[in-house]
Amino acid sequence: MEPHKEARTPGDPVAWLPGTLRTQTPEEEEPRVGGSAPAASVLDAEACGASVDGLWDLPVEPAERRPECSHCSRPQKVCLCPFLPAHPVHISTYLYIIQHPAEENKVLRTVPLLAACLPKDKCKIKIGRRFSEERDPELSTICQKSDTLILYPGAEAADLEEFILDSPVYPSTIIIIDGTWSQAKDIFYKNSLFRLPKQVQLKTSISSQYVIRAQPTNRCLSTLECAAVALSILEKNNYIQETLLRPLQALCSFQLQHGAQIRLSKEHLLKNGLYPKPMPKNKRKLRKMELLMNSIKI
Repeated sequence: MEPHKEARTPGDPVAWLPGTLRTQTPEEEEPRVGGSAPAASVLDAEACGASVDGLWDLPVEPAERRPECSHCSRPQKVCLCPFLPAHPVHISTYLYIIQHPAEENKVLRTVPLLAACLPKDKCKIKIGRRFSEERDPELSTICQKSDTLILYPGAEAADLEEFILDSPVYPSTIIIIDGTWSQAKDIFYKNSLFRLPKQVQLKTSISSQYVIRAQPTNRCLSTLECAAVALSILEKNNYIQETLLRPLQALCSFQLQHGAQIRLSKEHLLKNGLYPKPMPKNKRKLRKMELLMNSIKI
């Protein structure tokens, strides 16, 4: 988020910029003759202020987006298609991605890479914050089926690997929410549809390879990584996880080679005394910080 900028009204002086009017203190005011400023100084000041004010009226040209690859949705100069499978990965599971609108235009998003690896009829992306039977009858029908799962961690969530061993109905569909943790929480709890499927979670020791984007804890995974692990479990095929992670690894490698830095998790920063911000005063947020520092699952 950009720092707040105070609004400037036309005619306000802009201090210390070359070619603009500099504000003066009483000690810095030039000598006056007969109790009034010289006419030339007044005219210069007015002309200078007018030239600055005219800048605010200039039209703003929208920034042009770089041409994107139609397959991987990356800029053409950094296309990741060589790291995608030659043919879509064969899966029997249907994957539904519920994407928060804010994720749609992010440059380093992972969902386009995921979709490029899978058959189009097996991977469907739904963009929005609120869903209902009236707004999306298809999604409503999917959520009401007994063989549909939703991947979202919590006290009521079953371990995916354990669940498929005991479930009388083998899952055919899995729903994953794409967004920041606060966005995903908002979507999950404010849409009653998403509490109809069986809630499952991943209990894995794997650390995220999406190192160019900060995560709350070391165990948090990106949407692509969640899908890769979940599909490999449901399809009982570890090759799926390896294949889906390959373009993500290439993306991070390229970004790191061109100036990006490894983003350590908030949990790591707190534990090692490296967290750059002051601790929050809000009791609820402070409690979450303490839980992260003590490695207690939240």
